Amino acid sequence: MELLDVARVIGGLVLLVASGEALVRGASSLARRIGMSSLVVGLKVVSVATSAPELAVSVGAVLRGEPELAVGNVVGSNIINVLLILGISAVIVPLAVKRQLVRFDIPFMVALSLLLLALSLDGQVSTSTASCCSPRS
Repeated sequence: MELLDVARVIGGLVLLVASGEALVRGASSLARRIGMSSLVVGLKVVSVATSAPELAVSVGAVLRGEPELAVGNVVGSNIINVLLILGISAVIVPLAVKRQLVRFDIPFMVALSLLLLALSLDGQVSTSTASCCSPRS
């Protein structure tokens, strides 16, 4: 790797941090002006800012005729968000778990993951593999 490549990566990271800081400051300022809670605006900015690159990659992949990249992006993002972020949070501070999470949310998330696996057994995300598991009419 050349020195110019390293400089470009470092420059990109500096621009990324600076623009992220400007975005958060601007959103907080806007929230104060219209009387919204800074926490609510901050959470929205973070959620949109972290989802925007995934959206751009997925839309670009679909437009190029590569839907498998879009599906992989969604699945990988969910894995990172659930396992890595939740795991790091749990290591730092013990998480309080409500009964609804254990009884409904976790089984629902596991069921949807298994459904995605079942729908993609033939190497494509399609309903053709689901027909083996559903009653025929």
